[in-house]
Amino acid sequence: MTFWHRLTAKPDLAKTLNADHQLARTLTTRDLIALGIGAVIGTGIFILPGTVAATTSGPAITLAFVLAAVVCSLAAMCYAEFASALPVAGSAYAYGNIVFGQVFGWIIGWALILEYMLAVAAVSTSFAAYFASLLSGFGLQLPQALSGAFDPPHGTYLNLVAVLVVLIIGFMLSRGMTTSMKVNRAMVVVKLAIIALFVIVGAFYIRPLNWQPYLPFGAKGVLAGASLVFFAYLGFDAVSASAPEVKNPQKTLPRGIIGTLVIATVLYVAVAVVLTGIVSYTRLDVADPVSFALAAIHQPQLGGIIAIGALAGMFTMMVTMIYSSSRLVYAIGRDGLLPKWFGKVVHQLPLNALWTVTLIIAIMGGLVPLTQLVNLVNIGTLIAFAFVSLGIIPLRRHAQIANPGFKVPGYPVVPILSFLFCLLLMSQLSRETWLMSGVWFALGMCVYFAYGFRHQPQD
Repeated sequence: MTFWHRLTAKPDLAKTLNADHQLARTLTTRDLIALGIGAVIGTGIFILPGTVAATTSGPAITLAFVLAAVVCSLAAMCYAEFASALPVAGSAYAYGNIVFGQVFGWIIGWALILEYMLAVAAVSTSFAAYFASLLSGFGLQLPQALSGAFDPPHGTYLNLVAVLVVLIIGFMLSRGMTTSMKVNRAMVVVKLAIIALFVIVGAFYIRPLNWQPYLPFGAKGVLAGASLVFFAYLGFDAVSASAPEVKNPQKTLPRGIIGTLVIATVLYVAVAVVLTGIVSYTRLDVADPVSFALAAIHQPQLGGIIAIGALAGMFTMMVTMIYSSSRLVYAIGRDGLLPKWFGKVVHQLPLNALWTVTLIIAIMGGLVPLTQLVNLVNIGTLIAFAFVSLGIIPLRRHAQIANPGFKVPGYPVVPILSFLFCLLLMSQLSRETWLMSGVWFALGMCVYFAYGFRHQPQD
């Protein structure tokens, strides 16, 4: 076998489809939608509209959300077809491995590790900021040394709350999916009720003058904003990671993926309209913009309620992402590209992968500043989306894959458009983001050739 053939070797399809039989199929349609909504409706609702409006898009943040949703909807349909055709653990990593070959699957998997783990680390720091804001309402505060990422000149050494919340979620997921989904569903209901409360109350305080000028940064600001608020839509792709633990995945996975995106878009636009309507966009570059906006209109009691909703939203987002990243690492270990230890299943759960992911995220969230994380999450997401979009073409041509379930309409135009949109948004990311991601992928290729390439299964 030549070097190139080894790089592009594809797994045995039958073995791959049966590889996850040890995992328990317990997730229902309701659980899947709760996972998707729990992941997507979190950071995007309570954090990004303010900072992106203030620095990038202005009141046209609403257009940025719609543009990002259009791009996401194309990618979502591609994910839905893959999930229907290949209900296996690993999401886009597994899809790429099957239709493109091993090295491409590894690149996608490495991008997804970047997306999922950094997303949770970033959100854990925002969770800590909201938690500190809530404590301050009761006249309490954590010691400064334990209130932020490692930054000795400013007196902070560890973000204790960020570390603890990640460890708590890891423990909860290790107790099994049934209990975890009950907690997740309850928090999703609380979060949606509080979002509705903000939109209804805030609508009475809208001042249309705050929307002027609507495009202070021009059309380029909308495009750049769309590339940033992509972070807000993280979640629908993570739903596909649950495939081997879902009942009737061919039907429930496409419904969960597409339904999540539709609901998320409506809520994001509604919140962005109200937020930029009640406070000038120039004042929204803060860690907790929704609570800040309510304080500005003299509704501090509602601000406290919103803080609780923000905490619930970020908690459910972290649940989905820690869950998804653990299944991703499990799948890569299962295939031998990481040590088989990661692919071991204990009590119908990939506990080794789960606790490894949890500890890494806890360390990152406790020590690394948020500002150095968000854009890297976006590029990891866009790379995975691009591969999945393009992958629909070889998927349709794969002689062994019969897909009686969901198929992307408008084939092949829609997958190609999705791929091109992903490239367009990637072009809007900063040079620093590309440089840092280049370092990440160089490290990934070193890991691949040091271990995965040498340990790949030989048929």
